[in-house]
Amino acid sequence: MLTMQSKIGMKRTIISLLCTLAAAITINASTYVLVTGVSNYGNKDMNLSQTTKDAKRFKEVMGTQTKNITLLTGKNVTRENVLKKLRAICKRAQKGDRVIFFYSGHGMPGAICGYDRAISYNDIVKTLDLSQASEKICFIDACHAGTIAGSTTDDNWTRSIKGTKDQAFFVACRPHEYSAESTLLGAGFFTQALLKGLRGKSDTDNNRQITVMELFKYIYADVLKRSIEFQHPQLIAPESMYHKVIAEW
Repeated sequence: MLTMQSKIGMKRTIISLLCTLAAAITINASTYVLVTGVSNYGNKDMNLSQTTKDAKRFKEVMGTQTKNITLLTGKNVTRENVLKKLRAICKRAQKGDRVIFFYSGHGMPGAICGYDRAISYNDIVKTLDLSQASEKICFIDACHAGTIAGSTTDDNWTRSIKGTKDQAFFVACRPHEYSAESTLLGAGFFTQALLKGLRGKSDTDNNRQITVMELFKYIYADVLKRSIEFQHPQLIAPESMYHKVIAEW
C-alpha cells in the first residue's frame, strides 16, 4: 500500500514525464513552408510592384522558424508548379507538423492568379486536406481573397472550417475588396502587417509566442489604419485554432 508521500512522489514523476513527452513532441514537430509571389505577369498593364518582394521578405521571416522553405516567384508560379510543390510538402508533413502557404499577387473571385492560370481556392483546400499535418495555415495577399469562404464545392465548408477542420486562412480583404500595395512601404498593406506581427508586434501578452488570434488582431488593426478603412483582412478558421502558436520570436 502506497504512503501519501509515495503517492505525491509518483504524481510528480508522472507530471514530469508528461512534460518531457510534450516537450519532445514539440521539438520533433516540423514546419514546412511554400512561399509564392508574382509581380511580372508578362503584361505591363497587369504587373505589380511589390508582390515578389513580399514573398522574399516572408521567406526571410520564416527562416527564423524553419529551414523547410520552398520559394516560387514570377514565371515559376504556374498552377502546375504551385499545386505540385504544395502536394509534396503536404505529403512530407506528418501528424504534429505544420504546413504554411503564402501567396502575394493578383486575385479574382474564387482563385489566386498564377503566372499562367488561375489556381482555385478549392484546389488549395483539397490539397491541404490530404495532409496528415496537424495545422495548415495560409496567408493570401490578393484582391477578393475573402471569396475563399464560399468558393469550394462543399456547400458546408464555411461552416465546417469554423468547427472542426485544421485549416486557418488569413486573407487580405473581404470578398468585394481590393488588396492594396504601397511603394512607400515597399510592400502590400497586408504583408507588411503580417511581417511586423510575426516579428513580435502582435505579441500582446509578451510571452514571445504569437498565436493565430494575436496575429490576426494585429494585422486587422494595422491594415485598417493604413488603408483608411478601405481594406478589411479576414480570418477563416475554427475556434480550436485561435490560440495555436504560429511563431516564436
